[in-house]
Amino acid sequence: MPDFSLTTIDLVTIVVYIVAIMGIGIWVSRKTETSDDYFLAGRSLTWFFIGSSLLASNISSSSLIGMAGSAYKSGISVFNYEWMAGIVLVIFAIFFIPFYLKSKVFTMPEFLERRFDAKSRYYFSGMTILGNIFIDTAGSLYAGGLVIQLLYPEIPFVLAVTTLALIAGLYTIVGGLKAVVYTDAIQAVLLILGACLITAIAFIKVGSWETAMEATTPEMMSLIKPASDDFLPWPGLIFGVPLLGFYFWCTNQFMVQRVLGAKDINNARWGALFAGFMKLFVIFIMVFPGIFALSLYPDLPSQPGYTPDLVFPVLLFDLLPVGIRGLMLVALIAAIMSSIDSTLNSASTLVTMDFAKKLKPEMSQKQMVFIGRIVTFGFMIISAVWAPMIRNFPSLWEYLQSVLAYQAPPFVAAFVLGIFWSRTTDKAAFAGLLGGHLASLLLFLMINPFNLFDLHFLYVAPIILVVSVAIMITVSLLTEAPKFEEIKNLIWSKELFEIETKEMQGIVWYKNYRIQSVFIIVLTAVIVISFW
Repeated sequence: MPDFSLTTIDLVTIVVYIVAIMGIGIWVSRKTETSDDYFLAGRSLTWFFIGSSLLASNISSSSLIGMAGSAYKSGISVFNYEWMAGIVLVIFAIFFIPFYLKSKVFTMPEFLERRFDAKSRYYFSGMTILGNIFIDTAGSLYAGGLVIQLLYPEIPFVLAVTTLALIAGLYTIVGGLKAVVYTDAIQAVLLILGACLITAIAFIKVGSWETAMEATTPEMMSLIKPASDDFLPWPGLIFGVPLLGFYFWCTNQFMVQRVLGAKDINNARWGALFAGFMKLFVIFIMVFPGIFALSLYPDLPSQPGYTPDLVFPVLLFDLLPVGIRGLMLVALIAAIMSSIDSTLNSASTLVTMDFAKKLKPEMSQKQMVFIGRIVTFGFMIISAVWAPMIRNFPSLWEYLQSVLAYQAPPFVAAFVLGIFWSRTTDKAAFAGLLGGHLASLLLFLMINPFNLFDLHFLYVAPIILVVSVAIMITVSLLTEAPKFEEIKNLIWSKELFEIETKEMQGIVWYKNYRIQSVFIIVLTAVIVISFW
């Protein structure tokens, strides 16, 4: 293990960064008065801030620590989640963003109410709040607490994560989504620069690509794994990963909220595609460091207290010199905070707009902002208390993905059928949500406490999806169809696509989101085939 200690220069760099981020939150709060300002940044966000915030918020919860650890343990197949995200974001931009923006909603559960009814809204909102707290925020706090304990082992883990929660929570409480997005843009730049730096230094220290490959096997350098693979079997890649990706990028308030704050549909689409484009380079700057670590630290698994999540912190402290190490730690703190701030703001938006405002419609704008800030503070504390529980899972990445496999499928079914099949009824949607999660519970009990059989979580997700879709189709056919006039603006049709095609005539090619989408798909194919 390297010496996990900081110099004065490192500490000064970190303190300056934290003060600057807090300052941005306070500066933004001066013009944060209405619920639109606080929860959706006044619907004024441009593509760069949307894409940067999407990237930073996603990277923070998994990539810097979780991906390097997974690559060290299982190989580069963890990148399948990243390139699949690019494909999912293309689908998101083409088919879903127009309906989300057209409906002028604050939350994804609110969109479900527009399409179905209030029961589906409340159910989805409650489940999303739990996911934001116990999956997204707690996962990021766990990663941060791990790093702090490496620096100062005497600090209790709960105290470490609570401190991180307070830092990110305070500027989120003050400035709302605009503070989140502005700070995320800064943090995205730091993340990319920091990841590039540590990758370059690790590769230089390894010496050559051939040397790095000597510490691996052909199987570890392959994206496509056999069906028997424990980490990411190929049927799971085809049927499970896209499903989890769709939930995360297209329906999760945590991610979609900054798209809802876009100034127009073009900036919303460009921002989503920009994030998808940047995700394709994760293999080079966030996965490969874990591969290089196999050559640099072959004995790391034998060290006391080893988990795969230690790989990235070890690279950081062992390879980087004084001063630069401080900058990289700032990038790591940025990664952690950009997820915490996003999930806290998301959860407070859901509680305020889906519950508080519905219970008291006459609430003033200032009252809604006040409730949002109070809820943010409460969730900040709850997440900090739960984070230590993640230690019971094999790794941070497996915790994040396995929990989503049980939670996400019914919601994916509701959104997909709701937009693409006009016959889907409100009763069917709610029945599918409840029935799907009942199936989730039964599968979980059979696989975990009772150990009746072993089933990979990427197989669990599509099974639950099939159950949910079957319930929704069956109940829809047995109940009265919704009135088309009431939902026609929320349903995709070929006619809408043709109208948009005519409207886009004359748009310069590099601003055409369809051309951008094709470019991302082609680039994805090149990378996947290269590491097949």
